Amino acid sequence: MADIVTRAEWGARAPKGTYSTLGSTKGTKVHYTGGRVDPRIIDDHDRCVELVRDIQAFHMDGHGWIDIGYSLVACPHRLVFTGRGPHRLPAANGPGLNTGHYAVLALVGNEGLVQPSDEQLHAILDAIDYLRAQGGAGHEIKGHRDGYSTDCPGGPLYSWIQRGAPRPGGTTTRPAASAMQPKPGTRAPAWPGRLLRYPPLTRGADVYTWQRQAKKLGYDLDIDGAYGPQSRGVCRRLQRAHGLDDDGIVGPLTWKATFAR
Repeated sequence: MADIVTRAEWGARAPKGTYSTLGSTKGTKVHYTGGRVDPRIIDDHDRCVELVRDIQAFHMDGHGWIDIGYSLVACPHRLVFTGRGPHRLPAANGPGLNTGHYAVLALVGNEGLVQPSDEQLHAILDAIDYLRAQGGAGHEIKGHRDGYSTDCPGGPLYSWIQRGAPRPGGTTTRPAASAMQPKPGTRAPAWPGRLLRYPPLTRGADVYTWQRQAKKLGYDLDIDGAYGPQSRGVCRRLQRAHGLDDDGIVGPLTWKATFAR
């Protein structure tokens, strides 16, 4: 499952008004940005954060909406940003269409990055599972163009939706039995197979996952997906607390210690 990036974690602006509430929906509609997405976001999660902030600013300052128009946003690192969230009326589906479906944006566009990766497809489906579990979303998965005159969500995403929105690996999405947040007894995420270290600066979704868990353990650090001096310092303190060599590098033993329950 994807990690949920809270509004505080991505630096969301406060809404300019009160959300209209939703009890449930028929399902979820998938969107793309409709513009150019810099392909460099694939290798730099900070650019994903900047793009989500830019989209919120455009919706609030350009459209005059109270907030970003999407319920959730899926990035290429299998991370899901909280937009308006569950049980709140989105604004992105079109007039008269927002009560029927939640809106999930994929960070792909009609230029630059146009083809969603497998990790991003997983993130979209993780977002949908989350909305089903937490927001009463129904089983429908549609594109923005279904019922509204637009090219959104673009050819690649819409073709995937028409095939039944299968998860990479061959299974079609099913209703989630529970929320995406870890619960007691669930397995810790597997070590990503690469060392998180500084220098050189390590970036990526696995860094974000490790930082977020360390933060939950009470360590003071920024959750930014960049493993720099601050993360190294936290790592060394964590290693000493678990009797490990304090080299400041997150390898398999340090990863296991971070997620030990």
